[in-house]
Amino acid sequence: MKNIIPIACDHGGFAMKQYLVERLKERGYEVKDYGTYSEESVDYPDYIHPIAQDIQDGVYPLGIILCGSGNGAQMTANKHPNVRAALCWNVELGKLARQHNNANILTLPGRFIENELAWEIVQAYLTTDFEGGRHSKRVEKINLK
Repeated sequence: MKNIIPIACDHGGFAMKQYLVERLKERGYEVKDYGTYSEESVDYPDYIHPIAQDIQDGVYPLGIILCGSGNGAQMTANKHPNVRAALCWNVELGKLARQHNNANILTLPGRFIENELAWEIVQAYLTTDFEGGRHSKRVEKINLK
């Protein structure tokens, strides 16, 4: 399943999602597209909850979500236990989200960064491993018991 990347967005992230889907496919990834499929206005939770549920259930190890600011998508995904969605707007944040937080969903702000930068963030996120060590105990404390 590591070569399959699930992705979801609302209308605010649609154009960037389309760009990223093509780039991912060019790099040999298979993409599971949860929608939306146009720039017609939709409610982001309708598209984010299904992908977050699949990450929570272990269907996929990592995913990507987008909305206009990234905030609504991230807030929605983080309602799911064991989902750690990280809103990233530069490459270093994409790396640190994996290294230090073991983020399993990358959240991108579709209206606030350029497509090329989004692609650089995605590459950094997908190729960076969780460091574990001192970070493990912190990550274990994220979920409420």
